[in-house]
Amino acid sequence: MITVRVDLGSRSYNIYIGSGILGGLGSWVREISSGDKALLVSNRKVFDLYGEIVSKSLASGGFEVICGEMGDGEEYKNLDMLEKLCDTAFNHKMDRRCPVVALGGGVVGDTAGLAAAVYLRGVPFVQVPTTLLAQVDSSVGGKVAVNHPGGKNIIGAFYQPGLVVADMATLQTLPLREIKSGLAELIKYGVISDAGFFNWLEENTVKLLSLDEEALAHAAAVACRTKARVVEADETEQGLRAILNFGHTVGHAVEALCGYGVYSHGEAVAAGMAAAARLAQALGLLPAEQAGRVVALIRRAGLPVSLPPYLDRDDIIAAMRQDKKARAGRLTLVLPLEIGRVKVLNDISEAAVKEVLFSGK
Repeated sequence: MITVRVDLGSRSYNIYIGSGILGGLGSWVREISSGDKALLVSNRKVFDLYGEIVSKSLASGGFEVICGEMGDGEEYKNLDMLEKLCDTAFNHKMDRRCPVVALGGGVVGDTAGLAAAVYLRGVPFVQVPTTLLAQVDSSVGGKVAVNHPGGKNIIGAFYQPGLVVADMATLQTLPLREIKSGLAELIKYGVISDAGFFNWLEENTVKLLSLDEEALAHAAAVACRTKARVVEADETEQGLRAILNFGHTVGHAVEALCGYGVYSHGEAVAAGMAAAARLAQALGLLPAEQAGRVVALIRRAGLPVSLPPYLDRDDIIAAMRQDKKARAGRLTLVLPLEIGRVKVLNDISEAAVKEVLFSGK
């Protein structure tokens, strides 16, 4: 088992990465919580697969398990679901010592995390990610949110988990599409801060797609360590942490305009990263050879390298201006300067963005 520590003073926590480790969850949760109840949040599909082992482990740790079921999909990441989870916690008389445990992917983690942040002004929160994307990215760092009709993750908070348990064995039951989505976030980490990891991804894409657990654990550990360093330096995204949004401004626009669920988060981010690489090349910031490598790796991972042709450029620009990272409606993008180094640029030319958006194949 690999342990990654996120060092945030009194909000520090461990990330445990391994295979077949869900049975240890109850004892680890007990180390961070003295409560007598635990709200276990998941969707039916994940409950059916892992709900029993997680519930038994929590019970062995002395917790009465309360189930909070969510629908499966981005459309359930909303205020109605947040209210439902808070109602469940209140009706079962959970107090401030009682943890909320998120078992599932990013939608479950984000929604359950916001419930943990707002219920009684904050209760212990535990992430048990069961998708590659959540294991390598969304479960770490403390961003929790639900969506607003006007944009993704508009209603949220920075609220760190007390524990993350990433069991690689859960990935064996995932559809290949979900594995590919997780690879998008891994590619992001290579581009933004680790050229050596990018090279490793180029050489090991096939192993990751074939669910080699040793390769997956290595990749998850590298990604979590990278994100931990960034979050430790800039927990609430006042500067450095913005680099984690590489590919996401365009990606979030694609998700919203296509309708949540048409493109997965990873697919939309992949298209956004390819667009950002091409834009950086067009602006003279990124050598053509390196832009080509970024696009080629995205394609090798089986991810889209171009935006849906039926989307309107003006609609994409308008959605990008509404992104929570935008400043006063100006276009803000994270662009690569070389593989392993990026820069946040504000007030990018709308014309330049429009020209590049649909240029890729």
